[in-house]
Amino acid sequence: MDITVAIDAMGGDHGPHVTIPAALKALKDDDQLNIVLVGLSDAIEAELKARKATTSPRLRIHHATEVVTMDEQPQSALKNKKDSSMRVAINLVKSGEASACVSAGNTGALMATARFVLKTLPGIDRPAIAGIFPSQKGKTYILDLGANADCTPEQLLQFAVMGSMLVSCVEHKEKPAVGLLNIGSEDIKGNEVVKQTGELLRKSHLNFYGNVEGNDIFKGTTDVVVCDGFVGNITLKASEGLAQMMGRFLAQEFKRNWLTKLMGMVAMPVLKAFKSRMDPRNYNGASFLGLRGIVVKSHGGADSIAFLNAIHTAVEESRSGVLKRITEQLEIEHIQSQQIAFANTNSSDNE
Repeated sequence: MDITVAIDAMGGDHGPHVTIPAALKALKDDDQLNIVLVGLSDAIEAELKARKATTSPRLRIHHATEVVTMDEQPQSALKNKKDSSMRVAINLVKSGEASACVSAGNTGALMATARFVLKTLPGIDRPAIAGIFPSQKGKTYILDLGANADCTPEQLLQFAVMGSMLVSCVEHKEKPAVGLLNIGSEDIKGNEVVKQTGELLRKSHLNFYGNVEGNDIFKGTTDVVVCDGFVGNITLKASEGLAQMMGRFLAQEFKRNWLTKLMGMVAMPVLKAFKSRMDPRNYNGASFLGLRGIVVKSHGGADSIAFLNAIHTAVEESRSGVLKRITEQLEIEHIQSQQIAFANTNSSDNE
């Protein structure tokens, strides 16, 4: 199945120096992939030339005259940069010229632009950011990672539906387990929003495991963990900080003296395997779920390996029909909620 991905070639801390080599490797890996490099054509052509690459039927350039900076205010980018590489790439998804967009640019500007241009799917109040965390069982998908600081129970249910369908499509799991992030596993724990969300999830058609705690993310207790963006973003940043600290501490201990250096050399194969398993580049590519199009956000400081994984994520979501599955499941949940409301109304009338 041929897929076309629009890449914001100018986004991120490194721009074309990262996005273009990643795009070239993606084309080499997948002979059914087409890529549109969106951005300043001179800069893109110069990078292609430096890598002895040229445009082709599978690789073309779409010129955009502006670039959204990493520190630019989202509303300013949305209002004042209508021909930015970010917006033009998203426009290609809206027009159907591309199946997905990948950008390492300003997260706030990307979300604001994507939501304005693409709009949300029927039944979705707000889009959410879904990311992948490594776990003892493989991967755990978490949403929301920062798009919505405050959420209603209904919106958290929508996040659960989107996350479940994403995992079902991408990981090929028929009934992914969904957990609700809380301060305890008991139903009585948590604030009122979390308690009400738990009630909605228990009544849903999803495979709801129940409440999970922060350590369950890394145990792999469930495939999907749902929370609001405030909690999700703190969880993400705390996890990144812990991983960096562990890496530095380990390096310091092995460099402490000649004996520990020798032990480090002996343990090198194990350390390399550990590093590869925990490498955040392998989990790069956060999905903006709930939009009428596929948008994947790469980390701004990503290198070409990490950005390549973001491209792979966009391709997999496009091929697996994530948007269709989300829409179908939302309709099922909507019918379910109407039936429950109708039953409650009849019960009240009979009393």
